Amino acid sequence: MTAFGHDTWWLILAKSIAVFVFLVLTVLAAILFERKLLGRMQMRYGPNRVGPWGYLQSLADGIKLALKEGITPLGVDRPVYVLAPIISTIPALTAFAFIPFGPEVSVFGHRTPLQVTDLPVAVLFILALSAIGVYGIVLAGWSSGSTYPLLGGVRSTAQVISYEVAMGLAFATVFLYAGTMSTSQIVAAQDRVWYVFLLLPSFIVYLVSMVGETNRAPFDLPEAEGELVAGFHTEYSSLKFAMFFLAEYVNMTTVSALAATLFFGGWHAPWPLNMWDGANSGWWPVLWFTAKVWFGLFFYFWLRATLPRLRYDQFMALGWRVLIPVSLIWIMIAAVVRSLRDNGYPHWTPVLVISSAVVGIGLLLLLRRPLSGVATREHDQVRVAAPPDTPGGQAAFPTPPLPGRGLAAATKEGSHG
Repeated sequence: MTAFGHDTWWLILAKSIAVFVFLVLTVLAAILFERKLLGRMQMRYGPNRVGPWGYLQSLADGIKLALKEGITPLGVDRPVYVLAPIISTIPALTAFAFIPFGPEVSVFGHRTPLQVTDLPVAVLFILALSAIGVYGIVLAGWSSGSTYPLLGGVRSTAQVISYEVAMGLAFATVFLYAGTMSTSQIVAAQDRVWYVFLLLPSFIVYLVSMVGETNRAPFDLPEAEGELVAGFHTEYSSLKFAMFFLAEYVNMTTVSALAATLFFGGWHAPWPLNMWDGANSGWWPVLWFTAKVWFGLFFYFWLRATLPRLRYDQFMALGWRVLIPVSLIWIMIAAVVRSLRDNGYPHWTPVLVISSAVVGIGLLLLLRRPLSGVATREHDQVRVAAPPDTPGGQAAFPTPPLPGRGLAAATKEGSHG
């Protein structure tokens, strides 16, 4: 933390612009890579027309959205309708300021960390920013004056409430062993062993929670096409729709970077590259960190290509009945092992690794059932009622009654017709 607060104004501005450019370029590349990957997994061609091998397709789509007419439907709450995409985009861009890209480097003679800023509670601040972003989704659904966007906004709110709790519990064990909530110090605490090996259940819970937080498949219920058309942004077009699209992919990049920071050692080089003395110095750590972020983005794309969308009740049950209880049990186990370490127990590391593996395998087995699509509730089975009998003894379905007429009369008329 002592390395922050000494940068000149132009250095802070340069790092902020660099982070913004990194996010925009990552979004453009991620959209293209996702479409290419989905095409390959579905045995078809992906984008291949715009530019060499289709590599300029994302740029062309962005220009197309910018040049489209911005249509505002009648009956919308115009100030809130315009403000909602901005509320979703700004927190998504702000959260990345607390992510460390690398160690201290020299920039034009100034020593500065490759991070815009840091806080003693930086991880909690990122968690709060991700929760603020959902206000834009809720306001977009409410201000559109349509039923489907409103339902999408309500669904998104329920998702965030459910999975913010699980995500916060996943962070708790990281704070317990790192002894800090600062992102740069959490990375420094993983210079020897990454937390993904010591705290595997926390990583699994975070992995599921980050997909639910960003409304991505198989948890893209606020945008379910078969139920809600396009969800909360059904009534949006042009640049306002592009801002929602940008916020979604920036959030995906942010949570992937946070996973790399908390569980994969941040900018530290993986084995066996860490045996090289210069692997964790200079500008090389930026390459290792970027590769870890893209590993998280690939996980998103792979899920979208392989898993069907869950039902809403399955998704809620997954959070409240599986992730949160398992997280609480794991926190108690991790706290006991931490107490053993503080009391001088020499073999606390094997105990933690074995406990982590056992709880992690149990959690994966619990996750397998809802993700396999097996119905677990009695009323999931459709019961077909027996058709009523007509006076002639033959079965017939009743005709909906006209205004002012009873059901019996309509049924009798339908049977004779």
